[in-house]
Formats: sequence, C-alpha cells, structure tokens
Amino acid sequence: MELGTADPDVTKVGWIGTGVMGLSMCRHLIDAGYQMTVYSRTRERSAPLLDAGAKWGASPADVASSSDVVFSIVGYPDDVREVHLGQKGTLKTARPETILVDMTTSRPALAGEIFEAARAKNVHSVDAPVSGGDVGAKNGTLSIMIGGEKGAVSAVGPLFEKLGRTIIHQGPAGAGQHTKMANQILIATNMIGVCESLLYAWKSGLDLDTVLQSVSSGAAGSWSLSNLAPRIVRGDFAPGFFVEHFVKDMAIALEESARMGITLPGLALSHQLYSELMAQGGARQGTQALQLALARMSGMEWGQAAPG
Repeated sequence: MELGTADPDVTKVGWIGTGVMGLSMCRHLIDAGYQMTVYSRTRERSAPLLDAGAKWGASPADVASSSDVVFSIVGYPDDVREVHLGQKGTLKTARPETILVDMTTSRPALAGEIFEAARAKNVHSVDAPVSGGDVGAKNGTLSIMIGGEKGAVSAVGPLFEKLGRTIIHQGPAGAGQHTKMANQILIATNMIGVCESLLYAWKSGLDLDTVLQSVSSGAAGSWSLSNLAPRIVRGDFAPGFFVEHFVKDMAIALEESARMGITLPGLALSHQLYSELMAQGGARQGTQALQLALARMSGMEWGQAAPG
C-alpha cells in the first residue's frame, strides 16, 4: 500500500522531546500548519509549543494514538527504547500505517530493532538523526541522515523539508545512524583542532577575531570553526549540543568500530578529552567547552587576559 504524502490539511503530527533542538524543530512544523501533539518529561519545556497551539500528550503512547507521524528526539538510546518499545511507548497505541521518525542519535542496531517491532504491527519506522546543532534547528537548515524504507521516507519528505536543508536517504533501517556516527567522528577530531588552534593563537598574543577571519575561509574552514569558535572567543559555552550527549555519541561510534574490527585513535583521544571535561563538571555545557579543559591542561584559565 502506498503511503500518502504528509499534508498539513490532513496529517496529524506527534512530537516527543522538546530540548535544545527539539523545541525549535517542532515549532517549524506548527508554523507550517500541522496539527501537533507534544510530550516531554517536563511539561514546562513544551510550554512555548502549547502556547502556539499544540496539544499535550500524557505519554508517548498518548501522542501516538492521535498522530499519523510521530517524531522523537530524546537523549540516549535507553530513552529511545522507552519512547518506542516501553510500556507507555508509541508502539502500544500506534495505528497501522503510522510512521515513527526517531531523530535522536542512537545505536544503529536499536534502529533496526524498532523497525522490526514496528513492521510486526504494520507501522513504519525511520531513523533520521540530524547535524547542525541549535543554529540549524532554529534556522531549519539541519542535515538529516535517513534510514528506512523508501515509501515511508518519501511520505514524510514535506516534514523533513521544514526542518533541514540537506535531506538524504542513506539506506535501510540503521543507515541513518551509521551516517551520523561518521558525522560525529569528523566533528570529534575537528573540535580538538579548533580548540588547540585558538589556544595557540591566544598564547601567542594574537587577536582571536582577526585570526578567525583569516583561517575560517581557507583550507582549515569547517562548520565548527565558523559557528563554535566565535562562541569560544566570546566565552560563550552555553549548549547548542550538550557535552554529555556528544560523549554518548562517541561511545556508540567506538562500540561500532570495535564490532567492525577497526581502530580509530583520533576518536578515542577526543572521547578521552571530552570525558575529562565531563569530570570537570562540563557535562551540560556546549561541545565548544572543550576549550576550557585544554586550557587547564596547559595551566591556564580561558577568558583571562591572554598570557604573555
């Protein structure tokens, strides 16, 4: 049976998880005219969406019971499992032909497990993790990496278009999560380079803003350099993406690497450094807070007058 394409006049949408990114992403769909039911562990986090016209769901199961498409973006694989496979999970009440879209960065094998459990109930499951941080979520410019069956992916295409700019179907269930692991591996070592470069420039007495003007548009350019380095210079370590979630992602990538029999020493080093940042109390800071840990390793405190 061919699935109908999402349409704000007929498609009812559910949204589970209204954190740093989920709140903005859900709001884009409300603004596009979709009827929305939301759930988060803390109802107050969803207040802006409720004020914008969304209905409240008492649980993931409650959300699924009144939705044609259910999005989730939560913290950890255990949260994903509870949201979809738990006693009050979406698969308890999802009607046949409902489409579940998990946008959490999670384990590829779990995406496959949810896909099989959903298929047994004639429900569709898509894994669609994203990259672009809080900026991409707010601007609707995320990169969306998708795993799942073509029909379900096509059906929710108009919804993805409200959330992201780069939307690519990577393959079957779990392929989206594998692609996100490749993304996180790239970011992991790139963030070390960004922070070490700024530490070097700072110690040498350079003006960091003018350094960024020179290096951001050259061969060293990257999303992290353009978007996170200016925050570091300003001393802004608020989360666009939590350190603790990045450590989770790297741990998944290391697990998958070990399972496949490959060695990724750069990823292992980044995981070690970010784990140290967590031990220093930085779990709920943004990933750019790695700068603080690296400065401390050199006996300095970032944000003071540049040492001579």
